[in-house]
Amino acid sequence: MAMLSGNAAGFLLSPANWVLRRGLWGLMLILSVAIYGSHAPLLNLCKVDGKIPFSSSSVVVLIELTKLVFSLLFLVIWDRKLLGVAVSWYHVAPFALSALLYAANNNLVVHMQLFMDPSTYQVLSNLKIVSTALLYSFFLHQRLCMRKWLALFLLTAAGVSYSCGGLQDPHDPGSPSRMQLHITLVGLLLISVYCLISGLSAVYTEAILKAQALPLSLQNLFLYFFGVLLNVTGHFWSSPEGGFLGGFSSWVLVIVVSQALNGLIMSVVMKHSSNITRLFVISCSILVNALLSVTLFDLQLTLFFFIAVASIGLAVHLYYGVT
Repeated sequence: MAMLSGNAAGFLLSPANWVLRRGLWGLMLILSVAIYGSHAPLLNLCKVDGKIPFSSSSVVVLIELTKLVFSLLFLVIWDRKLLGVAVSWYHVAPFALSALLYAANNNLVVHMQLFMDPSTYQVLSNLKIVSTALLYSFFLHQRLCMRKWLALFLLTAAGVSYSCGGLQDPHDPGSPSRMQLHITLVGLLLISVYCLISGLSAVYTEAILKAQALPLSLQNLFLYFFGVLLNVTGHFWSSPEGGFLGGFSSWVLVIVVSQALNGLIMSVVMKHSSNITRLFVISCSILVNALLSVTLFDLQLTLFFFIAVASIGLAVHLYYGVT
């Protein structure tokens, strides 16, 4: 997955610096794939008696707070001269809407699953790939050829295939189809809103990051400030049981730090590449998720997994490899 914007600047660098820059870019994307893919297995390691023992809203608050702290550190280390610069609310205010969209989506993920089973959610949530691509093309005026649209639909198909039963419990051969799929009309409405907001939040954030000439560390500071503010408000509004840190373990700390790091990586991707690169990163994380699930939980790969892998490989080839 090559960098889609800013490549022209690379030709102004020396060959050694250009190779180093591209190498660091590749390592960053690989790290993001690993973090995305490890999220679900890490959540499983946190379970006690089959249940998540901590408040998900507490974890979201800590992730946003960690990203805010990292952004401030980056600003102090690399852009210290900006600390004394006056910043207009014209630059700050747009990030409030971005944080609000992300917060709304995080809450939707929890509430909409009351109207559908987890398997249905896993399958239908892949439609956010299509919604993100459509909004990216429309709002950012990025015209995609038919070959690239086919690649994006293949990514969606890969996600659906993997969700339908890419992994199987060897002690329960019927596990992929054990749960009957069901969804209510309210659930259909909520999953549609979820996919719309997911795409809109990503595309809107990309548009802001690219429209402003401010350094990314400063933009992240604005975004995550509002993120902390909104999520703290939402956390105490919901008043979860067990206290703020109830049920936390060392695995939760790993989740918080890794997800915060991944959020910062995605901001770099949206600033210097695009949401399309982000979609490919998320889809490729299926491979890491499967590897960890097989290794840690003794699950087995099914035909659906290999269909998903083939679809992702073909999608990458169609989008990036064909000229």
